[in-house]
Amino acid sequence: MMLLKPTYTIDELITRCKAGERKAQEMLYKQFAAKMLSVCMRYAVDKMEAEDMLQNGFMKVFKKLNDYRGDGVFEGWVRRIMVHSSIEYYRKHHKMVQVMDVTDLSNEPSVNPAAMANMGVKDLMNIIQQLSPGYRMVFNLYAIDGYSHREIAEIVGITEGASKSQLSRARTILKEQVLKMEEKKYGYAG
Repeated sequence: MMLLKPTYTIDELITRCKAGERKAQEMLYKQFAAKMLSVCMRYAVDKMEAEDMLQNGFMKVFKKLNDYRGDGVFEGWVRRIMVHSSIEYYRKHHKMVQVMDVTDLSNEPSVNPAAMANMGVKDLMNIIQQLSPGYRMVFNLYAIDGYSHREIAEIVGITEGASKSQLSRARTILKEQVLKMEEKKYGYAG
């Protein structure tokens, strides 16, 4: 005889988690762990660190579950906690380097749009992962997670100008890396 696991809606799982039910917490964790691990990977040095960030993030999710009011999508709420938790973890375990210079945007190399379209998500994520931690963090917060420079400045503990500068430099480095991949793959320079 095969026992089927009960299925719950996210709202039911949230209610059961708020009541302290361990099984519901496990189910909620399993529901979101893979997606949230990919969020943590964007801020981590390696997979082991991302897993630590994930664990810390979920501890905060369960701790703050009573603060969730049902406004917006629950997954977005969890993602936001993961981003903040990952940054907090990173700041605690790594020294942050602050860049204050403003890069001249007119010197940025151009990238063939066809090359960008042919790049896989994995290739692009690998290039992003190679950015220095400060650049990667600002790029992820701005370009992927949609934070403003003001919010990034508050989260990371830098000025808005430094956030803009780091984003500009990250974009320049990414474009250079894409151009190198394009040259390698197609045998020509942009």
